[in-house]
Amino acid sequence: MAAFVRSASLGNYAEVARRHGLDPQAMMRAAGLNPAFLANPDLRISTEGVVGLLEESARRSGCLTFGLEMAESWRMSDFGAISLLLMHQRTLREALAAIIRYRHMLNDSLSLAIEDTGELVIVREELVGEAATRSRQSIELAIGVMFRLFRALLGPQWHPRRVQFAHAAPPDLRVHHRIFGPHVQFGGDFNGIVCDAADVDRPNPAADPAMADHAKRYVESLPGARAAGLAHDVRRSIYLLLPQGRASIEQVAQALGTNPRALQRRLDESGESFSELLNDARRELALRYLENPAYSITQVGELLGYNFPSSFTRWFVAQFGTSPARWRSRDKSPGAAPH
Repeated sequence: MAAFVRSASLGNYAEVARRHGLDPQAMMRAAGLNPAFLANPDLRISTEGVVGLLEESARRSGCLTFGLEMAESWRMSDFGAISLLLMHQRTLREALAAIIRYRHMLNDSLSLAIEDTGELVIVREELVGEAATRSRQSIELAIGVMFRLFRALLGPQWHPRRVQFAHAAPPDLRVHHRIFGPHVQFGGDFNGIVCDAADVDRPNPAADPAMADHAKRYVESLPGARAAGLAHDVRRSIYLLLPQGRASIEQVAQALGTNPRALQRRLDESGESFSELLNDARRELALRYLENPAYSITQVGELLGYNFPSSFTRWFVAQFGTSPARWRSRDKSPGAAPH
């Protein structure tokens, strides 16, 4: 299934592109995107196209923080129809829950989860799909936008405990430190923001319950307000839970507010298989992790739920026709990656 994102995700792409010596219209056409998309923030455009555009823009400009610089000027209104709903939620936690509920209206390849760990809360963000294996710029844009949302609701003085990325650090961290502050880590096992639990539950002084109800009714009346379907939600949950070793049908059912038997029945009715969805997620994440030199092959296997390297290697060979070590050392020329 093709994935789509609101054209508002391109935000100030043209401005950042020109700043780094690129022709934004020519870059968009080369990525298969119509430059007219920039004038209408509510269009649904290909996630694959946007990811490719940002990665190629970073490569051509030599700017490894291209996506993050786009996030720097994000505004609440860039969330479109759900922005009023977010502004009037009682807490940041409720605003995040609203984004999770309506995320398909923003970016239907985005997975978002809130994990409580006592005094801390981890807000994880991942991109799902084939484009996710080369999505450094899109991930940094997404985390940057989420950080700006935190600041919009908690105030400009708010700071996270940590902002974490799964990919390797760039040579120059000045842009990351300017936007996020000093507590930025790379090469982790997830992409997200770690903050105090008290932050996400702090009352929002601007919240108006009546306006929140009005905004919710409006959003629910819009075309496309309903999610894409159960299989899509299961894939998102697997993507977030797999690196934690929790991607069983029991854990996924719990994350979706149901029980394993009911989830399996609904998947069967829709012609889907949990094991196939799990395997698809493993395939996508395996390639993403192997692209990151910070992970050893043993660590990649563990992140995918394999306790023994030999088990991971057998699975990888069956999926891609080569071993993880050979795939990692492959020629980087186009077309060399397995399909």
